[in-house]
Amino acid sequence: MNNQRRKRLQEAKEQLEQVLFTIQEVRDEEQESFDNMPEGLQTSERGEKMEENVSELENIDSDIQNILDTIENLLQ
Repeated sequence: MNNQRRKRLQEAKEQLEQVLFTIQEVRDEEQESFDNMPEGLQTSERGEKMEENVSELENIDSDIQNILDTIENLLQ
């Protein structure tokens, strides 16, 4: 890979790291909101949806981490 493409790939990696940070923040906020709900509401439809949201955000986090790892390997 030439230096120009390597530089562009590094820039893409940095952008993905910012996206990952934002997703992690949103996930943590959603989890905290769920944790602060009364127990009765946690088992409601709304609470279950919040749990699903946290789970999906964790999946996205994992997927992006895998992509970042792959990019890092390409840059070596």
